[in-house]
Amino acid sequence: MTYRLRVADLPAAERPRERLMTYGAKSLSTAELIAILLGTGQGPGKLSAVGLGQHILQKLGEHQRDSLAVLRDVSVQELMQIPGVGVAKSTTIVAAIELGKRVLYSRPPDRTVIDDPSVAAAILSGDLMWQAQERFAVLLLDVKHRLVGTQIISVGTATETLAHPRDIFREVIRQGAVRVIVAHNHPSGNVEPSPEDIALTRQLLAGAQILNIPLLDHLILGDGHYRSLRQSTTLWQEFPQGD
Repeated sequence: MTYRLRVADLPAAERPRERLMTYGAKSLSTAELIAILLGTGQGPGKLSAVGLGQHILQKLGEHQRDSLAVLRDVSVQELMQIPGVGVAKSTTIVAAIELGKRVLYSRPPDRTVIDDPSVAAAILSGDLMWQAQERFAVLLLDVKHRLVGTQIISVGTATETLAHPRDIFREVIRQGAVRVIVAHNHPSGNVEPSPEDIALTRQLLAGAQILNIPLLDHLILGDGHYRSLRQSTTLWQEFPQGD
């Protein structure tokens, strides 16, 4: 007879719920987070809830290296094809994923003051984060850095976006904005700026100086993270914006 460890057999301090309460959700693995949603295990070999969570991730990742990428858009029907995952477990997982998306993608109302890169990144997450293609977007602001609107300027391929300073500033001027933040995503999830990103930022900063429309930042988003080029490069010292 094979003995299979249940979550209830673990010491209290090692159980997912208890660890979440003590150390926070970030301390848990993805399988443990799924286990809390599942509540109970079973499936092939009568797995524990954590074991079933691991099994779900394994099955979702069979045809794609990133199981989390699949999980983000998984359907109830897809989950129910996995042994041990019925209607209740499937709907709980899908509901939790949708709730997470709504929290992440919730956008502040117009006229919100953009006073930190994290605020700008949160506003743009719905349009840029985890996209399969590169997208280039602008945040349009008034003189007090309040949000006037957002605009997707271009959509590129999986590895390249097409954006030209002319197109970017045309939209800024058309909508009457006097401050601007630009952003694009890296589908790979790596938010390190490429040489092309740096070159484009230089062009935009130079153009912003001529037009007297300060460029406040250039953000790169990907896989739940972002990078502020203003904070991580010296470009704004080379091209002062007077913002």
